[in-house]
Parts: sequence; structure tokens; C-alpha cells
Amino acid sequence: MSLTPQEVAEKCAAIMWPDDHAARGLGMEIVAVGPGTATLRMTVRQDMVNGHGSCHGAFIFAVADSTFAYACNSDNHRAVAGGVDINFLAPASIGDVLTAVGCMRQQGGRSGIYDIEVANQDGKLIAVFRGRSVRVKGHF
Repeated sequence: MSLTPQEVAEKCAAIMWPDDHAARGLGMEIVAVGPGTATLRMTVRQDMVNGHGSCHGAFIFAVADSTFAYACNSDNHRAVAGGVDINFLAPASIGDVLTAVGCMRQQGGRSGIYDIEVANQDGKLIAVFRGRSVRVKGHF
């Protein structure tokens, strides 16, 4: 029996999720996964706020990076980050619900490019992230 690309993406996420203590510990949830795509959500908690009263950039980065991980591992090839860039466009506050939507731009051989946008509950763009993935040995 052969799985569809959507079924493969869902199965890969289901295998990764139980061991993803970082994402689970930060209260993230997987909203959707698909071939080369992922959407994760995280609510900004008080313990995520910096001395300026806004969400620390590391937590915005974390939800983007986790989304990148699920997108670039969605085709049953284990992959890790080879490098990333992030641009913070607006602050996030306590109680904001951040949704990160990621999609593959290019995948060839061992490397890929993935773009992730992080927006708040009002649709305001908070950050844009570009990840460069590197495939490593192994499959799910």
C-alpha cells in the first residue's frame, strides 16, 4: 500500500511530535502539515516577555523554526537547519496568538529553501523567516 504525499507528511509529523519537547513545552500546536508545508500556533505567555514588555525574539524564532522543521521533514527525508535568517517586523504581546505558516520554495538533492511567515491573531505580520535545510541520513 502506497501513501499519498499528504499521508506521508502527516505520518512524519506524528512521529516527530512526541519527541519535540521544545515545541510542546512552549505550548505550540500543529495546526496543519502537508507536502513541504506546515502551520504551527503558539500563544505568547508572560514568561515569554522581555524587559521591553514584548515577546522575546527567541520565542518568535522558535515558532518559526519549529514550523520550518515540520515543513522540511514532511517528505520522509530527515532534515536539519543549515542556516536561517529572520526579520522581526512588529512586536508581539502577552496573549497574542502567533501562527507560523511555512512552505517549501525549493528542494533539490540534499538542500532546500523554506519560507515562514509569523502573524498574530489579527493577521498582522510579526516576522519573516527563511530556512535552509540540509538532508541527513535516515527516514521516518
